[in-house]
Amino acid sequence: MTVDEGRRITITAIAREAGVSVPTVSRVLNGRSDVAPQTRERVEELLRRHGYRRRAARPRVSASLIDLVFNDLDSPWAVEIIRGVEDVAHAAGVGTVVSAIHRRTASTRQWLQNLRTRATDGVVLVASDLAPPVHAELRRLNVPMVLVDPAGVPTLDIPTIGATNWTGGLRATEHLISLGHRRIGFIAGSPSMLCSRARLDGYRAALEAAGIPLFDELIQPGDFYHESGLEGARALLALEERPTAIFASSDQMAFGAYEAVRQVGLRVPDDVSVVGFDDLPEARWSSPPLTTVRQPLTEMGLLAARTVLRLAQGEPVETPRVELATDLVIRDSTAPLVDR
Repeated sequence: MTVDEGRRITITAIAREAGVSVPTVSRVLNGRSDVAPQTRERVEELLRRHGYRRRAARPRVSASLIDLVFNDLDSPWAVEIIRGVEDVAHAAGVGTVVSAIHRRTASTRQWLQNLRTRATDGVVLVASDLAPPVHAELRRLNVPMVLVDPAGVPTLDIPTIGATNWTGGLRATEHLISLGHRRIGFIAGSPSMLCSRARLDGYRAALEAAGIPLFDELIQPGDFYHESGLEGARALLALEERPTAIFASSDQMAFGAYEAVRQVGLRVPDDVSVVGFDDLPEARWSSPPLTTVRQPLTEMGLLAARTVLRLAQGEPVETPRVELATDLVIRDSTAPLVDR
């Protein structure tokens, strides 16, 4: 694509032809040093070729911003991602704009409208299924994007940052099996999320490897929040042969399971062992401290911010698909099975 020579050239058109963001062109114009040499040469050559001249006053300037977009902000999980992005943004002298679109078309449309009025360096979308219209509009605006924990299967041209969810699910279940548990309940996360399906698959793989039958009644639906953990654990504990251990797909659901165990007069881990997933800060302070799979949420935010800033500077991303390692953190909510 080349710029129409018969029209007054804009930095948006220059950015589109150069394959970079508008803030990158602004940084070149302002003599900033945080632009890759090859990118700078390409932009400067296009500026010369098209005879670009600054307007006396331009409504859009390089604002040095990262847009960080969540579906919701009502979880401590989101705070850990924000912490990682903020650390990188602060070090780079870049601001952060945090938005929640609540899975609503109107909210997404409003966010895009806001995005058009400011010069953002790039967008980090968290736990989102990037709709084709949103993808197309971000491409039209030449805004680099990175997905963290994508909901669905992303297109190949968008870098993604995730965690080893299958391995985490496997390790958590193997830990319970090593303690002698055979009836292990599972509370799943949102079924639309890739990470949810991966954790469930890891649970199933561990049972199969140990020769333990898989019973559908031991798998309860959830949505990562406390209430679904409470309801899922209630259903499991009401079974004629209740599980001796519960693996919840998030720490918040594990805390909900704690409450369900308490309500029926049982104790964690004396009567029911519980494992979570995330290792949120409150996991170590719960009573008892929660055994959980540590998901490197802050590190995921760090890497996402670094990646989007590299893209904004016109630098290539060597590995478009990154999965950071999960680790099992053993605390006091799991114990060896005692025959009842």
